[in-house]
Amino acid sequence: MHCPFCSHNDTRVIDSRLLGEGDQIRRRRECMECKARFTTYETAELSLPRVAKSDGRRETFNEEKLRGGFLKALEKRPVAMERVEAGINQVKRRIRETGEREIDSRRIGEMVMDMLRGLDQVAYVRFASVYRSFEDVRAFLEEIERLENELPPDLREQQLDLIPGEGPTRKR
Repeated sequence: MHCPFCSHNDTRVIDSRLLGEGDQIRRRRECMECKARFTTYETAELSLPRVAKSDGRRETFNEEKLRGGFLKALEKRPVAMERVEAGINQVKRRIRETGEREIDSRRIGEMVMDMLRGLDQVAYVRFASVYRSFEDVRAFLEEIERLENELPPDLREQQLDLIPGEGPTRKR
């Protein structure tokens, strides 16, 4: 590491500490020439695959697009930002775990829908309606019925009702 003050190429690490959840290291360094001290931060650089779009284009993975999709679906919904960020990070982790150099945008959309299904039913239906291009009300109803039938009981109790008065306490 070159000294940012005198550009000498010999510095030594004085102190190292983990930051956050242990995914970043803060290092205090000292230049062996001018004795100036400075701080560096080290993080792992994990590359995500390129995204293959349905029209044949290829583009670099864009975390802001992923976040935008989540936030648009969850707009005005009572979901804590910590849960939203955890969902985004889990989708990114799943993409990385594929180990592929390229991933189809449809697979990313399915991962987002899986995550939204567990976060908020309304957000899931919002996202699915755009993602799957619902043509009419029947398509909405079919998706809502499928969602109700597939949602595990523990997740169902955490959700707000899609239709007031039809929550988990309803007699079936």
